[in-house]
Amino acid sequence: MILLDGKKTSEAIKQQIASEVAEMVANGLRRPKLVAILVGEDGASKTYVNNKEKACQDVGFDSEVLRYPDTITEGELLAKIREINEDEGVDGLIVQLPLPKHIDEDKVINTISPLKDVDGFHASNVGKMVLGEPSFVSATPYGIMAMLEHYNIDTKGKHCVVLGRSNIVGRPIANLLSLKGNPGDCTVTICHSRTKNIEQHTRMADIIIAAIGTPHFLKEDMVKEGAVVVDVGITRVPDATRPKGYRIVGDVDFEHVAPKCSYITPVPGGVGPMTIVSLMRNTLQAMKQHK
Repeated sequence: MILLDGKKTSEAIKQQIASEVAEMVANGLRRPKLVAILVGEDGASKTYVNNKEKACQDVGFDSEVLRYPDTITEGELLAKIREINEDEGVDGLIVQLPLPKHIDEDKVINTISPLKDVDGFHASNVGKMVLGEPSFVSATPYGIMAMLEHYNIDTKGKHCVVLGRSNIVGRPIANLLSLKGNPGDCTVTICHSRTKNIEQHTRMADIIIAAIGTPHFLKEDMVKEGAVVVDVGITRVPDATRPKGYRIVGDVDFEHVAPKCSYITPVPGGVGPMTIVSLMRNTLQAMKQHK
């Protein structure tokens, strides 16, 4: 069993980005800039934004976090997004989700300029991704593809089962793995909460992408010997033995599934770091397109 180490892989990619940014600056170009909008006081969202801000520092980007109370109106938020769309000094713009219930997330996402939509959520970027055209790909699927490539995992002709059908992970990774290329050229099955006898599908899978949002959902008897397992799940579960009173687990019962796998991601330290570094890659690409 080989561990798909997202920390090491992402650090290698960060070094490549930092080197490229340093060269750009030496040639008189400005640094890429990412702006993040954070609405409200959600603890997880704050952590995610802080991690993205730190990653920007690591690779030499300029970054800015705009923080607003959850009382901000939808109109006020959309106006700020349109203002940033017009700012030529900003390359990437993300709005941290989830948003308060009185704000339409789809409207917010599709107000962001597709040229600055480094989260890859805008309908224009999603459509291009489905067609296999150049686009900003949602950071988590992009990170998974980069990890498979980094470890030279052969996907051609393999059967991949994706657990979960979200627009952020499940659907885009299923589409990317079905496109021509390597990673790619997979036969893909999407399973979800309404799928009957999920284990019958997973037992036949060469590759399993677990993004269903249920801790330890994927059990040992659901995986065949030699499978590649990528765990996207991340959930806090109570644990009185830990200083913080909880531990982080994924959608895979790692302890029992790992011995059967050829490759598997840990949680934490697997897909998470790859998601953040993919956001950096998208922002760098946005800068190049703006030049």
